[in-house]
Amino acid sequence: MNGNIIIEPLKHKPVSEHVCEFVERKGLGHPDYMIDSACEAASVALSKYYLQNFGKILHHNVDKGLLVGGKAVPRFGGGTVEVPIYILVAGRATVEVNSPTGKTKIPVEDIMMEAVKEFIKKNFRFLDAEKHVVIDFKVRQGSADLKAIVEATDDMPLANDTSFGVGYAPMTQLEKLVYECERMINSKDFKREIPASGEDCKVMGLRIGRKIRLTVADGIVSSLTHNIDEYKATKEAIRDKVLDLASKHASDFDVEVYVNTADIIGKHPGEDIVYLTVTGTSAEAGDDGNTGRGNRVNGLITPNRQMSLEATAGKNPVSHVGKIYNVAARLMAERIYEETKSVEEVYVKILSQIGKPIDKPQVVSVEYIPLTGCSENSLNYEITEIVKEGLRNIKDITRIVLEGKTTLF
Repeated sequence: MNGNIIIEPLKHKPVSEHVCEFVERKGLGHPDYMIDSACEAASVALSKYYLQNFGKILHHNVDKGLLVGGKAVPRFGGGTVEVPIYILVAGRATVEVNSPTGKTKIPVEDIMMEAVKEFIKKNFRFLDAEKHVVIDFKVRQGSADLKAIVEATDDMPLANDTSFGVGYAPMTQLEKLVYECERMINSKDFKREIPASGEDCKVMGLRIGRKIRLTVADGIVSSLTHNIDEYKATKEAIRDKVLDLASKHASDFDVEVYVNTADIIGKHPGEDIVYLTVTGTSAEAGDDGNTGRGNRVNGLITPNRQMSLEATAGKNPVSHVGKIYNVAARLMAERIYEETKSVEEVYVKILSQIGKPIDKPQVVSVEYIPLTGCSENSLNYEITEIVKEGLRNIKDITRIVLEGKTTLF
């Protein structure tokens, strides 16, 4: 123990040696990912506006979001959206500031509206931000006590919550494969090659021993799919691409890939049930979304791991430890693994106390599985120095969040 840094070795097996492991990633067009993205886009836009106009990021947390699915009728070769998707972003923000000439109103909803629409326009080929989506906001002025904490003049921001963040390293091969699979399917190159692949892609990975099964759900775009044969060909093309990826990332595993397994094809002629979408996302009809129900800060859902259930999306990037500590813990864990070269697996947990400087958490807990033969004293010293440096530089997280240089979900 070194002050508020507690370091201890673990005696269990690393996750890569567990008999059973499963990992999930909800992709770009999944309703949970979409609402996370909407909340985060709103927060980033507000932060930049506050910085530009007032010289600092003012109090806001727009991390309560709901996506209500619409109603669509896809058909081979076309389809229509009959009821639009409804997106609601709720929370608190600084909506006005006092100035020598009186109160200055801040166009909070206009700022957020533009940001959410830009996210949709930038990332979806068939989802029209004007026609297919209704965007709404319920944002009120923040409470005086939290506003005072966030906007305190101290050099180091004060935590506006008592909460914790969790990070770990390294990723297992299954975790890397699941993450890279969704990223590949939603890449521009992939969409050029298989344009009927929709943005709503969810990947579930299961490993039992040396066998991996990937289940991919992809909302095939109806206007680019003219019949059942084309649909089946698109599924097969996606499967082949994923198997090729697996041969590079998990060559020493026996990998099976399944695509859209809920399909019912051929049982009743002319009544096939398949995963067709007009817009490339199930949010058009089949599913809803809620902020914080999707990926954790490393882009995955990992039940074999220690995790925080905090929603990182939409929280302010200055003082909300639900965002900052999750990013910081992940970065610390990655540095400990990469730089010490003495651990098989490492977990970092950081706990705040509301109103206290974010560089002085109540505790930083580091747990690791040591490699055989490593010096515990030397390793503990290296870990302590990495943690201390991470805390000294913790304000950098604000910048990397605003610049989009870190994964949040």
